[in-house]
Amino acid sequence: MPSVNPFAVAGASLPAGFLQWFLVVMILAVVVGTLFDIVHKGSAKYFFAHMRKSKDKGRAIGGGEMMSIAVQTAVVDVLASGEFCNQKRRVAHLLGMYGFVLYVVATAVMVFGYPTDATSAPAIWPLLWWIGAIMVLVGLYWFWFFIRVDVAAEGHTPLRLVKADLFVLSLLASVTLAVLWAAMGGGVGVLFWLYIIATIVLFFGVPWSKFAHMFFKPAAAFEKRLSMANGTAENLPTQTRDDPEQRKRHSMELLRDAPMDMGLGIKREAPRHY
Repeated sequence: MPSVNPFAVAGASLPAGFLQWFLVVMILAVVVGTLFDIVHKGSAKYFFAHMRKSKDKGRAIGGGEMMSIAVQTAVVDVLASGEFCNQKRRVAHLLGMYGFVLYVVATAVMVFGYPTDATSAPAIWPLLWWIGAIMVLVGLYWFWFFIRVDVAAEGHTPLRLVKADLFVLSLLASVTLAVLWAAMGGGVGVLFWLYIIATIVLFFGVPWSKFAHMFFKPAAAFEKRLSMANGTAENLPTQTRDDPEQRKRHSMELLRDAPMDMGLGIKREAPRHY
C-alpha cells in the first residue's frame, strides 16, 4: 500500500486534469488568504514600521551581524521551533511541521509528475507521502488531546472550540481522511469527496485560522532578534528573559503572587502546557 500512488488511482476515474487544477486552486487560496490576512491585520505594516523604528533608535547593525541574525532566525526559530519552551509541544510541532512539508511535497510530485498509471511514480514518493501523513497525525493528535492549552486551568470545558482551532482541526480532518482513503485503495468514493471537502476547508480557511502565521512568524522572530541585538528591546522583560529557566522562575513568581481564586469558584491550577 505505501508503494501505490493513490492520486493516479483516483485520476483514472476523474476528468483529465481535475486533481492538477484542484491543487492549483488550493495554492492560490493560500496565497490570496495569506495576503488578505496580512492586509486585514496590518501585520506587514506593523513589522516594517517597527523595524524602521528599531533601526533609527538602536545601534547600527553591520551586514555580517545582520546575516548572522538571519541565520539564527532560520535555524533556531524556524527549523527548530526554538520559541517553544515546553519540549513536548516543540516535538509535536516539529512532527506536524515537517510531516506537513513531506506530505504536501509528495502530493504535488505525484499529482503533477505521475497523474496516471501510465507513468508509475517511484516508490519513494508514496512512501514519503505516508511518512509525512503519519507524522502530521501523530503530532497533531498528540497536541490536541494531550498538549493543547490547559483549558481546565482556565475554567473552560475541553470541548470548547475557538476560531484559532480551525487550522488544526481542518488539517487533522484532511490528513485523516486522506490516509483512510489511500488505505482503501485510492478510488473515487465517499472518502475521496470527504477528503476533498476537508482540504477545501483547510486551504480556504486561511484568513480565519492560524495557517497564515507560518508565513509572517519568521519575520516576527527576525524582528525580535534584531531589536535585542541593537538594544531597543532592553525595556521589554519578555524579550530580555531569553533563558528558559529565568522565564520559568518569572512565571512561577507571577503565579505565586496571583490570587488563587480567579472568580471561577474553583481553586486555580498551574497551567501545564503553555
